Amino acid sequence: MASRRAHSIHRIQTDLPVLKPFYVPPPAYASASHWLANLPPYTGILLFLPLLIWPFASHAAGEFTMFNAFEALFNWIPFLFTSGFLFNVLISLFSMLFGTLAGAVLGLGQISKISPVRRTSWFLTQLFRNSPWLVILFIVLLALPFEFVIFGVIIAVPDWMKAVFGLSLPIMANISEIVRGAVLSVPTAQWEAAESLAFSRQQILWRIILPQCFKRMIPPWMNWYAILTMATPLCSLLGVEEIITLSRQAMEAENNHPELLVPFYSFALGMFFLYCYPIARLTIRLERKYAVKL
Repeated sequence: MASRRAHSIHRIQTDLPVLKPFYVPPPAYASASHWLANLPPYTGILLFLPLLIWPFASHAAGEFTMFNAFEALFNWIPFLFTSGFLFNVLISLFSMLFGTLAGAVLGLGQISKISPVRRTSWFLTQLFRNSPWLVILFIVLLALPFEFVIFGVIIAVPDWMKAVFGLSLPIMANISEIVRGAVLSVPTAQWEAAESLAFSRQQILWRIILPQCFKRMIPPWMNWYAILTMATPLCSLLGVEEIITLSRQAMEAENNHPELLVPFYSFALGMFFLYCYPIARLTIRLERKYAVKL
């Protein structure tokens, strides 16, 4: 005991510099994919559990019961899935395609050495990145015409094309930030080494920098696709006939019984969960795989 006390006193009285251990907290992710992927696998079953219990509840008001509501839902499921949910997926794919292409150009514009290009790209990125998606959709609905006349030929612009254009604008802005951040994350030593070998800026960007950025951009790109897919029901406010709009029409065809609300909207919820949850899990897996090892 005396020797241990003497040893502790000796350690306290030493004047040698000591590097204290430090703790780096894990990053706090606030993305939809992380939140969705951290849910347990049985979350989907818990979401559908009320649907299984609800028909057994007592609904004495009226002759239309929850059994009738579920029977009506089963009759409408093929129509809601093929003409409704798959159309949501189609809108998300087109919006992600156009948003990714425009966002890549805008992101490269933010790192341009030409000041007007860099400032304009920054302004467009911040404008659409910090604007409500619903407001953008309403502006697009009112700003774009319903048809164009080219050489006497009338070309109609359907509502779903306006929805695709409106949803691609915020995606474009966020993809722009992903591209800019990925390019700037590459160590500057690689730029300097390439410049010492007489590479031009275009050659450095396309042959050295961007090939390293693709793996870093895939996880956040998938995260924004999941967010975009879950935002496609906003198109119902524009009159686009997607799953929410068709669900309302189906309930109207069934005389708008209040018992229809839970089955029909729960079916839409289940479809989006079953589609987005695997994307979220894959996003987390790719983030761990491509994480920079320090």
